[in-house]
Amino acid sequence: MRNSNDTIPETGAETGSATAESRTALDWRDGDMPYSLAFDDHFYCQTDGRLECGHVFLSGNGLPQRWLDREGTFRIGELGFGTGLNLCETWRQWKEMRNGRSMLHFISFELYPMKADEIDRALSRWPEIDTERKALVALWPEEPQGRVEIALDGETRLTVVCGEAFAGISNSTESFDAWFLDGFAPARNPDMWSLEIMQALFAKTAPEGTFATYAAAGFVRRNLIAAGFDLERRKGFAGKREMLCGTKRPA
Repeated sequence: MRNSNDTIPETGAETGSATAESRTALDWRDGDMPYSLAFDDHFYCQTDGRLECGHVFLSGNGLPQRWLDREGTFRIGELGFGTGLNLCETWRQWKEMRNGRSMLHFISFELYPMKADEIDRALSRWPEIDTERKALVALWPEEPQGRVEIALDGETRLTVVCGEAFAGISNSTESFDAWFLDGFAPARNPDMWSLEIMQALFAKTAPEGTFATYAAAGFVRRNLIAAGFDLERRKGFAGKREMLCGTKRPA
């Protein structure tokens, strides 16, 4: 979900006139790389989406190090479940680092969930997450809708909230320790990066909770700061100049 162009087109990126079918329509490029026709964007980094997950979303949130001494539930929120790539790579690393005294709850907000066979195809290029891919696909519902709840293993739980992100976040009763902000590129889907959504997720973030995103567009940065996060710029993945991380400091 990352075109490098962070400029907002004058006409915006609304797809309100699109049909439900066109919104969920996929094209497959370079073999098994899914491409959203509605948002005119790839679902993950063309260089290597799995490695980008480690660089941006895990390292950007201080993971897996924060799991080592964790007690109780560590909760990750994600904007845009997409192919489930971030979930699978996070789950893989979690299994290597978990301490036996904690749980991982991965909660993702997704407007147009994929079908199981689409997820399977999109993730098939990474043998490193074969185990996680197969388990996810086997448990994925035929028609995902509402609130999808999946017990991945005894210490890992997945929730996918299907629908508008703002409503899903606002209605959530959970407190989040980390956020993966991974919607389609800001130039393609600016609504996902709005001040309204950033304020909603800030309100649901635990004290000292964090976020990370590949996006570095000026309006995204300003919205995150306005929402209340302490913001940090870091080197982006695969030649991208910057990425953004941040923390919710106690009031």
